[in-house]
Amino acid sequence: MATKNEIMLITYADSMGKNLKDLKEVLDKHFQEAVGGVHILPFFPSSADRGFAPLTYREVDPDFGDWNDIKALSEDYYLMFDFMVNHISKQSEYFKDFQQYKDDSKYADFFIRYQDFWEDGEPTEEEVDLIYKRKPRAPYIDVEFADGTEEKIWCTFAEEQLDLNMESDVVKEFIKNSLEFLAAQGASIIRLDAFAYAVKKAGTSCFFIEPDIWEILDYCKDILAEKDVEILPEIHEHHSIQLKIAEKGHPVYDFSLPMLLLHSIYSSTSKRLKEWLKKSPDNQYTTLDTHDGIGVVDVKDLMTDQEIEATREMLYKQGSNVKKVYSSEAYDNLDIYQINCSYYSALGNNDDAYLLARAVQFFAPGIPQVYYVGMLAGKNDIELLEETKVGRNINRHYYSKAEIENEVKRPVVEKLISLMEFRNSYPAFNGNYTIHNSESEEELKISWQKEEAKAILNVDFSSNSFEIDYFNPQKDKMESLKL
Repeated sequence: MATKNEIMLITYADSMGKNLKDLKEVLDKHFQEAVGGVHILPFFPSSADRGFAPLTYREVDPDFGDWNDIKALSEDYYLMFDFMVNHISKQSEYFKDFQQYKDDSKYADFFIRYQDFWEDGEPTEEEVDLIYKRKPRAPYIDVEFADGTEEKIWCTFAEEQLDLNMESDVVKEFIKNSLEFLAAQGASIIRLDAFAYAVKKAGTSCFFIEPDIWEILDYCKDILAEKDVEILPEIHEHHSIQLKIAEKGHPVYDFSLPMLLLHSIYSSTSKRLKEWLKKSPDNQYTTLDTHDGIGVVDVKDLMTDQEIEATREMLYKQGSNVKKVYSSEAYDNLDIYQINCSYYSALGNNDDAYLLARAVQFFAPGIPQVYYVGMLAGKNDIELLEETKVGRNINRHYYSKAEIENEVKRPVVEKLISLMEFRNSYPAFNGNYTIHNSESEEELKISWQKEEAKAILNVDFSSNSFEIDYFNPQKDKMESLKL
C-alpha cells in the first residue's frame, strides 16, 4: 500500500495487546479512521534493545506472529519497517560464522576490525576524542575467536549491536537483499535506523560523514525505487542535517517540534515555534513522542541555550512523576541528549495542554506520527521503569486489550481520536498551508486550504486553548470543530 497523508501510529508489536493479531484487532475496533499507517518497531528476532539488535530480517519473532500477520496489517494500513543500517546482532549467523572461522569466514570483512581500520591497529587519543560516540571510550568490544585469538570490533551502541563495514561488498549485498525482502513483505516506508553512524573514517567524527553518507542513502533509495517504497533516514542531531537531507529530496523527521512545543506551552510564547514552522521541510514526518526520549539536541540554535535549559528544567518541575535521574546512567540511559518521559506527563497530565500540542502537530507541515502511549494519553510508567531500571521504559507501557477498552473511554482520548479522524479525512490537509503572523507572541495561527476546503487552527498559549474552524460544504459556511 502506498504511503498516505494520514496519521501514522508508532508501536511495538506487543504493546497494544500481546502480538500482531491483537494489534490489528485493536486498530480495527478503535482507531480505524484515526490511523492510516503503522510504524511497527522492530518485530524481528533480536538479542537486545527491544528489537534493535536483529538477528535477521527474514523472520518475524514468533512471539509476535508471522509474515501473514504483517500482510494482514498491510492490507488496511500503510506500514513502516526498521532496517538497522548501522549494525546487527552479535548473535546473528553473520557474526557467529566470523567468530568461528575468522579470516576464512565469508563474513571476515562484514564487521569493522580495529586492526584493519586504524593505521596502527589502534586509534590515537586524538582520534578517539573526535568520534561522536555513546561511550566514554573508543567504541569497541573485545571478541575472542574460536582459535583463541582476540580482536577489537567496532561497537557504537550496546555490546549486542555490532557495526557493519560499509566498505565491504558482502555488506552492500546484505543491505540490498534485506531491503528487497522487506519491500516484498508489505513495507511502504523503510526507516534507516542510526543512519548517521553508518560511515566511519579515521580522523573524523564518524557521524554523518559526507559525501560517503549520501552514497549510502542513494544506494538504499535506488534499491527500492522500482518497488515504490520510501527510505526515511533516522537522525537525532542538529536540525540543519534534516534540512540538508530534505534539500536533496529525501523525507526527514521533525524531531525539533517536541521541545519547541513544550517551550511554547510552558512559556506562553509561539515565537521560536513559529520561526521553525516557517522554515521546516514539507516532506517530513512530525513527532511529539517516540520509543526514545524527548530530543533536546535537535533544537540547538532553534532556541537559545538558556531557553533549552529553562524548558528542560520546567519539564522536571511541571511534568508528572519525572526526575532527572531517569535520564541518567543509573537508569541505563544511552545518551544525555534526550529526556525520558511520556509527552502527556511532560505536560503534567493536563488534558487541555496535551490536546493543544496534538492540534499544533496535526496542523504542522508533514505527516504526523503518534506513538501508542501518546495515542492513549499515557502517563509515565514508573512501575515498569523501576522494575527494569531502563530509563526509556518510562514511556513503553504494555497495554492489554482490556486496558485499552478502558483508556479509549477517557475524554482526552476520545477528543484526541476525533482530532486524528479530522486530520485524516478533511481534504484541506492535501493542499497548501500558511503559518500566519500574529500580533501577540502568545498566539499561533495555521491554516490549510485546498480549493473550497479550508481549516484554521487558532491557538492561545497563555490559556492552553485552541479552536479549529473549517469550511463545511454541506452548509456552505465555516464551522467550529466540536471535540
